[in-house]
Amino acid sequence: MDANWAAQRLGEIRTLMERSALYRRALAPTMTGTGAIGILAGLIGWTFPVETGSGFCLLWMVTGVIALLFSFLLIRRQAWKDEEPMWSPPTRRVFQALCPALFAGGMIGFLGMSMSELDKTFLWKVPPLWMMFYGCALFSAGFFMHRGIKLFGTLFVLCGVISIYHFTKESVEGSLPRIVHAHIVMGASFGILHLFYGIYLFLTEPQPTNQP
Repeated sequence: MDANWAAQRLGEIRTLMERSALYRRALAPTMTGTGAIGILAGLIGWTFPVETGSGFCLLWMVTGVIALLFSFLLIRRQAWKDEEPMWSPPTRRVFQALCPALFAGGMIGFLGMSMSELDKTFLWKVPPLWMMFYGCALFSAGFFMHRGIKLFGTLFVLCGVISIYHFTKESVEGSLPRIVHAHIVMGASFGILHLFYGIYLFLTEPQPTNQP
C-alpha cells in the first residue's frame, strides 16, 4: 500500500512538472492581466478616492476575486487548447497548496469589510499582510511548478516584511499617511510586480523551432 501511494504521488508530481512547461504559455498573459487589474484598482481607489477602511478592503477583495476568475479562465482555456483535463489530481495539489494562505488573507479582508470604523494603524498593516500571505501561497504552489513562482512568492514575502516594518515605525511616530495612499501601495505591489513578471515571461518564452 505504501509503495503504491508513493508511486501515485511521484506520478502526480511528474505530471505537474510536465504541465508547468505547457502552462507557462498561459502564465505570462495571466500575470500581465492580473497586473493590469491591480494597477486599475489602485487608480480607482486613488482617483475617486476610497478613503474608508471598509471601502478599501471591499475594493481590493473584489479586485482579488476578479483577478482569480480571470486567471482561472485563462488556465482553463490553455488546458482546453492542449486537450487536457482541468481538474486533475495534480491540479488539486496546486489548489490545496494555495488555499491555506489565501484563506488567511481573505479572512483579514472580510474582517476589514465588516468594521465600519477601521483603525488606521490596523488598515496600514493589511497590505503588508496580504503581500506576505500571497507570497506564501505562491511559494507553496512553487513546489509543484517551475522555480520562478517560488522566487516571485519570496519577493512578495520580502516586500510585505519591509512594508510592515516601515508602517509600524511610522505608526509609532504618529506619521502614517492618508488611507488613500494605501491604494498606491497595493497597485504598486499587486499591480506592477505582476505586470513586470508577465512581461519577463513573455520575453523569455522559448520560441518554437521550425522543423524542416
